[in-house]
Amino acid sequence: MQKPTVGIAFSGGAARGIAHLGVLQALQELNIPLKVISGTSSGAIVGAFYAAGFQPKELLNIILQVNVLRLLRPAFSWHGLMNLDEVEKVILKYLGDLTFADLKTELIITTTDINQGTVVYFTEGKIIKPLIAACSVPLVYRPVEYRNHVLLDGGLLNNMPVECLTDKCDFIIGSHCNPVNYEAKVSTFRTIMERTFQLAINNNVQARYKYCDVLIEPPALKHFSVLSFSKAEEFFRIGYEYTLSLAEKLQVARQDV
Repeated sequence: MQKPTVGIAFSGGAARGIAHLGVLQALQELNIPLKVISGTSSGAIVGAFYAAGFQPKELLNIILQVNVLRLLRPAFSWHGLMNLDEVEKVILKYLGDLTFADLKTELIITTTDINQGTVVYFTEGKIIKPLIAACSVPLVYRPVEYRNHVLLDGGLLNNMPVECLTDKCDFIIGSHCNPVNYEAKVSTFRTIMERTFQLAINNNVQARYKYCDVLIEPPALKHFSVLSFSKAEEFFRIGYEYTLSLAEKLQVARQDV
């Protein structure tokens, strides 16, 4: 019997998105090859590096070496509180000036056109500008002007871009790293902002669960802030172990059975 073609959609989720690397590591060990990857925000970064040939543990080591606070330096303006210039420099350091055609795995980067209020997918040309746009959180980062669009984080309208895989793949995996902890106390300005962000993006994700043959949403992630970059290794482990626990559901996509 012919094995299905497999695609995966990676959600955004800031530091929690590191769990996607553990998901990828587990999928490799389960011998599940990916034909197409879609993603936005941190999910787009994970997808882009993996599609370029970086291994999950290799990318984890890069993340552990990066000074996140330096990358998030303030850049106040009327358009946003911070820019992503330093993030762009780091991406260019490792990926260079790659185009989508240079990638080893097909990649779809999801962004939001803030003027038109629409989702914009990128699948060709150079990847750097769409990738930076996919990470531009509204009100926090400056929008990216590219190809007659004014672009922000794709999570604003679609934080787990699954639909773009439906005509390309027979088997779709959704990797969602934003379970909400409804028992957590929300009392400070930071926690209110974080909860508002989570509720908003989760609202547009739930309707997309129906497109997933398997949904990977590690419940343990709900106990961590989306800004806990110091927990990178733990996020990796959580994603890895939870994905392995779904091995039976993923079996139909394996290439060795």
